[in-house]
Amino acid sequence: MVLSIIFNAVLFVGLFFGCIFAYKKGVSAGVEQRKREAEALVGSAEKQAERLIADAEKDAETKKKSVLIEAKDEIHKLRTDADKEIKDRRAELSRQERRMQQKEENLDKKTDNLEKKEEVLSRKIKSAEEKLKEAEQIKKSEMDVLERISEFTREQAKEYILSKLEDDLVHEKAVKIAAYEQQLKDECNEKARSQISLAIAKVAADQVSEAAVSVVPLPNDEMKGRIIGREGRNIRTLETLTGVDLIIDDTPEAITLSCFDQIRREVARIALEKLIADGRIHPTRIEEMVDKARREVEYRIKQEGERAVIETNVHGINHELIKLLGRLKFRTSYRQNVLDHSIEVAKLCGVLASELGVDANIARRAGLLHDIGKALTSEIEGSHVQIGVDVCKKYNESPVVIHAVEAHHNDVEPKTVIACIVQAADAISAARPAARSENYESYIKRLQKLEEICSSYEGVEKCFAVQAGREVRIMVIPEIINDEKMVLVARQIAQQIETEMDYPGQIKVNLIRESRVSDYAK
Repeated sequence: MVLSIIFNAVLFVGLFFGCIFAYKKGVSAGVEQRKREAEALVGSAEKQAERLIADAEKDAETKKKSVLIEAKDEIHKLRTDADKEIKDRRAELSRQERRMQQKEENLDKKTDNLEKKEEVLSRKIKSAEEKLKEAEQIKKSEMDVLERISEFTREQAKEYILSKLEDDLVHEKAVKIAAYEQQLKDECNEKARSQISLAIAKVAADQVSEAAVSVVPLPNDEMKGRIIGREGRNIRTLETLTGVDLIIDDTPEAITLSCFDQIRREVARIALEKLIADGRIHPTRIEEMVDKARREVEYRIKQEGERAVIETNVHGINHELIKLLGRLKFRTSYRQNVLDHSIEVAKLCGVLASELGVDANIARRAGLLHDIGKALTSEIEGSHVQIGVDVCKKYNESPVVIHAVEAHHNDVEPKTVIACIVQAADAISAARPAARSENYESYIKRLQKLEEICSSYEGVEKCFAVQAGREVRIMVIPEIINDEKMVLVARQIAQQIETEMDYPGQIKVNLIRESRVSDYAK
C-alpha cells in the first residue's frame, strides 16, 4: 500500500514536470527526455520506498520484541503475585484449620470434664439423699425422744413455738412502731412548730370576752321612770320593737339590756341612748329612734364587713357576703367574737399557705368565709357548716373554698391542702389562751368521756385526766400489759380519742406500768 502511494506520487510529479518540459522544447523531444527522467525518478523512488519499507520492518521488529518483553514481564509479575496470594491464603487456611482443631480438642476436653462432673454430682446427690433419709430418721427418733422427755406432742410444741414467736414479733413490731412514730413526731413537730409559731407571731391578736348583756348609763334615776312611761307603755313599746328585755332594778343610774342576739341588743342600746339624749320619750319617738338605730347598725355591719375584707386582703367578694361578714361582728362562739375569729383564721391561713407553697389568696378567702353560716343560724335551720356551704354556692364561690367550709369541722373528709390549712388555723385560733371560755358542764363531760375511753381497755387499772384535759395518765396492770404492748395500747387509745371526741389542741396519752414486790421478815 505504501509503495503504491509513493509510486503514484512520483509518477504524478514526473508527469507534471514532463508536461512542462514538452511544452517548452517540443512535444516529441520533451516526451523522450521526460520519459528517461521519469524512469530515473521512478527507480530512485522505488529504492527510496524499499529503504523505507526495510526501516519500517526493522522498527516493527524492534517494537514487537519490546512489546513481547514487556508482556513477559507483566505475565511474570502477575504470576508472582498470584503465587504469593495463593501462598498467603494457604497459610491462613492452615492457621484456621489448626485453630479449629484446637477448639475441637478443647470442646472434647470440656465434654469429658462435664461428664466427669455429672458423674461426681450424681454420686453426691445420691449421697445427699441417703444422708437426708438418715437425718429424717434421726430427726424422727429425736422427736420421739423429745416428746417423751418434754411430755409435749408435736402439735403442742408447735403451738408453744408459735406463741413464743408471736411474742417476739409483738416486741419487734412495738419497737419499730415506737421508733418510726418518734422519728415522725420529731420531724413533724419541728416543722409544725416553726410554721405555726411563725403564723401565730405574725397574727398576734387581742381577744376580749364579750358578755350577753349591755348596760346603758343614765344621767339620773328620774330617767328610769320616764323610760318606763305611764303604765309601762314606753318600756313595752321599746321591748316589742327591739325584742330586748330591759332590766330596771335598784342599780343606780343604769339600765341593763338582756338579749341573746347582739344585733337586737345593739339596736336597743343605740335607740335608748338617743332617747335619753333627746329627752322626749314616748311611743312615736321610740319608733323613730329604733328605725334610726337599725339603719345605723346596718351601716355599721356593712362597714365591719368591708373592714374584714380590707384587713385580710381578700378581693372580689359579693356585697351580700360582705354584709353577712359584718353580721358576724355581733355573733360570739364560746365568748369569742366570730368576725375577729374569722379574720384571725384568714391571716393564719395566708401565712401557713405561704410557708407550704399553696395559693395564699384562696387560703385567706376560705379562712375568712369558713364560719359565714353562723350569721344565719338564727334565721335558717341547720348547722352553720351546711348553711355556709349553701351561702357560698349561692354566691358562686370556688369549689376549693366551698370544700374548705364544708370540711373545717370534719363533717366531710378534707381532700385539699387548703381545707387542711383552714382546719389547722381554726384550731389554732380557738385553742390559743384567752380565745374562748368553755362551759363548765361541757368541760366536765369532756373529762368524763376521756376517762371512760381509757378505762374501757383491758389491763387498765386507773386513769386520770389532768391539765384541764390536755393529758391523761393511765395506770396499767403489769401482769396483763407488758412493756411492748404499752406502745400498741397507747396508740389505740389515742386513735379512739381522735375519732370519738372533739377538743382543742392535742391530748397527751401517758401509760404507766409499775411492778412492786413486797415481803416481810419475821
